[in-house]
Amino acid sequence: MSSLPLALRDSTTMLRRNLLHARRYPSLTLNLLLTPVMLLLLFVYIFGDTMSAGIGHGGAGRSEYLAYLVPGILMLTIGSTTIGSAVSVSTDMTEGIIARFRTMAIHRGSVLIGHVVGSVLQCVMSVVLVGAVAVAIGFRSTNATFLDWILALGMLALVSLALTWIAVGMGLVSPNAEAASNNAVPLILLPLLSSAFVPVDAMPGWFRPIAEYQPFTPAIETLRGLLLGTEIGHNGWLAVLWCVGLTVLGYLWSRSLFQRDPK
Repeated sequence: MSSLPLALRDSTTMLRRNLLHARRYPSLTLNLLLTPVMLLLLFVYIFGDTMSAGIGHGGAGRSEYLAYLVPGILMLTIGSTTIGSAVSVSTDMTEGIIARFRTMAIHRGSVLIGHVVGSVLQCVMSVVLVGAVAVAIGFRSTNATFLDWILALGMLALVSLALTWIAVGMGLVSPNAEAASNNAVPLILLPLLSSAFVPVDAMPGWFRPIAEYQPFTPAIETLRGLLLGTEIGHNGWLAVLWCVGLTVLGYLWSRSLFQRDPK
């Protein structure tokens, strides 16, 4: 069998394996989903009236802040979900299953591809679930066209792909699952330090560069523009460049780590 059909066959098999693991052990996914859902409810129902004063509309109220908040929460959901990829990869490495795969006649890259594709699918499903909670409590996207929704889904998938490759690298470099979970904390921390909760202009001057010059802020502003009709400006191409750069970096890093001889 030629290389490409072999890679597709083995990658599909590994994807099926990872999805079965996720179905049999849903507690990890549910725990990771709990953080964005709790933050969504907390900031809407506890801080919503107060936080709305910081989005430049004179304290328009909870409903307007909900619309502002949801794109950031969706990005936070992706960051939270990809932590599961780091834990899953690290678990495979430390429990010896990868060493067994190395001795089998399978395409070597299919192991990582299965993890990545499975994680992207889980990210999309997690975003749908969190989005459903947002709709249930009042979020509406009346300005978005069908094309806007397609582009928004594409942006979410692209961010998922980029963060998953970074998470896979973190899983490979971690000595155990607990360390992988800790190493992947920046994937949750960075969205909290972005424009997810308040505009960059409303932040203290010393803090603005931290929020502005990081990958999540342009991605959030692009998603916000697609769903709410706000100005996207240069954030669109910045978000794409960040995603492509992180994808390439994560892929090269993960491949280099995976191709090393086992310890």
